[in-house]
Amino acid sequence: MAQLHNRVSRKELKEKILLDPTPRITISFYCYFNILEPQIFRNQLYKELKALDIFGRIYLAHEGINAQISVPESNFEMLRSFLYSIEPLNGLRLNVAVDDDGKSFYVLDIKVRTKIVADGINDPEFDMANRGRYVNAEEFNKLTNEADTVVIDMRNHYEFEVGHFENAIEVPSDTFREQLPMAVEMMQEDKEKNIIMYCTGGIRCEKASAFMKHKGFKNVYHLEGGIINYVNQAKEKGLPNKFHGKNFVFDQRLGERVTEEIIAKCHQCGKSADTHVNCVNDSCHLLFIQCDECKTKMEGTCSEDCLDFIHLPAETQKELRAGVDKGRNIFNKSKKRLEELK
Repeated sequence: MAQLHNRVSRKELKEKILLDPTPRITISFYCYFNILEPQIFRNQLYKELKALDIFGRIYLAHEGINAQISVPESNFEMLRSFLYSIEPLNGLRLNVAVDDDGKSFYVLDIKVRTKIVADGINDPEFDMANRGRYVNAEEFNKLTNEADTVVIDMRNHYEFEVGHFENAIEVPSDTFREQLPMAVEMMQEDKEKNIIMYCTGGIRCEKASAFMKHKGFKNVYHLEGGIINYVNQAKEKGLPNKFHGKNFVFDQRLGERVTEEIIAKCHQCGKSADTHVNCVNDSCHLLFIQCDECKTKMEGTCSEDCLDFIHLPAETQKELRAGVDKGRNIFNKSKKRLEELK
């Protein structure tokens, strides 16, 4: 029987993919559809994708699938054929990465969760079928040229910080579940305007558009395929690109370059920078923006405390790390921004 979980250490797998010259394509996709037995579907999916040498992160729930994966270029068509053989996924849009080095993932993780997007919605009357209308890149550009259109970014503060659409409104919060009611509250005075919601690949803004309609908003749209699909469409069709900066992604790359503009600043010295890193201190791993100069000066750490920590003897570090829960350790400006908006 095929193994249904990875059995090799992640460190070994990461080193292996960095040395592997095989051309790989990073893609993402999602679909809201009813999965009766997510665990059974998960095991079937794992066997099929493992055979195609696919790495990545996939979440399954009764409400559907959310995937970010890396596939060998030579297996891309076989992957598409397999996915399209699953009836609800037939014709599924596969978002190909904008800026890809083929090293985005190094292991295959498929997990069953309560929801594919943690939304905090418990209202039994909420219906994903009553979602906003899709807009493609051309329609997005046209609508955003109109004065009665509002663009809402449904990503986290650290994603917005390095790149976003022109005149987009940030909903400053730590989580998507917090953003949903906040977006409703922030848009009360603009309820009659066209509201376009967007996110990285489409999964969050699609649910957000349904939530806005659930709360009584009428003219709600969401960007089809999110930023990734928009940028690809703009390139293919020669359209003006209204996204500026870098698109944050949740894999080893931590971002894909869309334009050469750097709109963020180093969290340590304030110079222009938009490279996200994790603090090299294993008891911290703070996600923050660091410029090359600070990376050298601070040896990849986020603070003087962490710099001192990594120079302690290995055994001392291990003892001090014991029992430490890092949780969601992210450099956070969102609460400050929220206060500024009040």
